[in-house]
Amino acid sequence: MKTIELTCESPSRRLDVFIAENSGLTRSHAQKLIDAGLVTVDGIVVTKASQEVKQDATVRAEIPPDVSLNIPAEDIPLDIVYEDADLLVINKPQGLIVHPANGVYTGTLVNALLYHVNDLSGINGVLRPGIVHRLDKDTSGLLVVAKNDAAHVELQRQIQTKECKRIYLALLEGNLKTDTGFVDQPIGRSKTDRKKMDVTRDGRNALTYYTVLERFAGYTLVRFELKTGRTHQIRVHAKFLGHPVVGDKTYGYAKCRWKLDGQLLHACTLSFTHPTTGKIMSFSAPCPNYFEKILVSLRNKV
Repeated sequence: MKTIELTCESPSRRLDVFIAENSGLTRSHAQKLIDAGLVTVDGIVVTKASQEVKQDATVRAEIPPDVSLNIPAEDIPLDIVYEDADLLVINKPQGLIVHPANGVYTGTLVNALLYHVNDLSGINGVLRPGIVHRLDKDTSGLLVVAKNDAAHVELQRQIQTKECKRIYLALLEGNLKTDTGFVDQPIGRSKTDRKKMDVTRDGRNALTYYTVLERFAGYTLVRFELKTGRTHQIRVHAKFLGHPVVGDKTYGYAKCRWKLDGQLLHACTLSFTHPTTGKIMSFSAPCPNYFEKILVSLRNKV
């Protein structure tokens, strides 16, 4: 990975503009590096392209090597909930990465889609064809995939304007004090670990509503509804509430009562307007067996 270091010798400038003008990179490339947490200003990770760089500040950017990629199609089983000429709705299992990244170019949902589907939208390029929104590797549940660019643009618009409804179920550590509520706290890259997200003053606005569905001894089953789509949003906001998602190895507790492969977080409901027909589409997926078994054991106080 190549690293460039720049010193701002003029009055304050926007970070993405400053990098583009002094590195030979395009502004869009600079923005992608910033979004990925690969840029620091005076040693602090910055994830806002609009942040001003003061005179004499030192900017460092890590630039991944350019790789010519040919993402292979792989016969990976898919749980296709719905499919037509414009889109697919997939019930993603826990453990499946959505798209290639960070040196992982096989075994992802994209590899599976390339095998099972003839056409995918090209808006997100070779690494993320058809991918309108994501789920974390260890989060299960529903996501929509676009087969053409027109569908992609419209579905993405619905997500940005909050017309697309996304509901999740999560088992949280401890017991929430209130039955309903919301978390309205900005989320950005962690100041200490750029692989993590955190509630930060300079983060992007993030709004999550929650409703308690069941209470157990030491645990709470919660329904979450996303009004924004930040990276790790529910997991970060659950941690902010003081009740991280059970099994969350990144934001949760070191010890867990059960042997789990990831967090107990499931995207159970997805609703949107069909980009071509205008029809309201709504889909649901039950909790995976490993999740349901734990709920049954808690109900039975096992």
